[in-house]
Amino acid sequence: MKFGYARVSSKDQNLALQIEALTQAGCKRIFQEKQSGKNIQDRPELKKLLGIIHEEDIVVVLSLDRLSRNSTDIKILLSQIERKGATFDILDLPSFSGVEDLNLRRLLNNLVIDLMSYIAEHELAKIRERQAEGIKLAKDRGAFIGKQIEYGPNAANPQKRAIYYAIVKSLQFGESISYIARINNVSRSTVYRIKRRALG
Repeated sequence: MKFGYARVSSKDQNLALQIEALTQAGCKRIFQEKQSGKNIQDRPELKKLLGIIHEEDIVVVLSLDRLSRNSTDIKILLSQIERKGATFDILDLPSFSGVEDLNLRRLLNNLVIDLMSYIAEHELAKIRERQAEGIKLAKDRGAFIGKQIEYGPNAANPQKRAIYYAIVKSLQFGESISYIARINNVSRSTVYRIKRRALG
């Protein structure tokens, strides 16, 4: 049986193109996920897929980066698929289905996947490098704002600004983290962050 796996990185992105391609490829069931590709452990639909496949099944994705851009993660996932006796198909890579020798077909497929996983990882590194360069240029121009602090003296929300000052005062009085979190209706980790920033 053919199983499809479709993934986008954020909730505002659309899976329709991948789903259409996987359906046309003959996938009888498609697992859909809107999760970052950063950590393969944080993808419940991928785990479900890996849990149900067995011998002679085929796992299909539109492109290799739908699995991951990390070559190590890709190899781990492919190894898990192979251990189940299943095979793997990437729609935008060359197909070796016409090669009759199974071992040769797997060898050719693995060579292409190794090459493409290296390229995907290299592209991700380049993207991060360009992002860092862009941030540096924006900082040099004084145009980079950075991540806004939710609770702080310059918080955009006046109520959260007031909570920040209340927490700082409570910390200065030596009240417990749990008590401060409870009376201000925030998490303990928020109180700890404010403590580190305000009191060192």
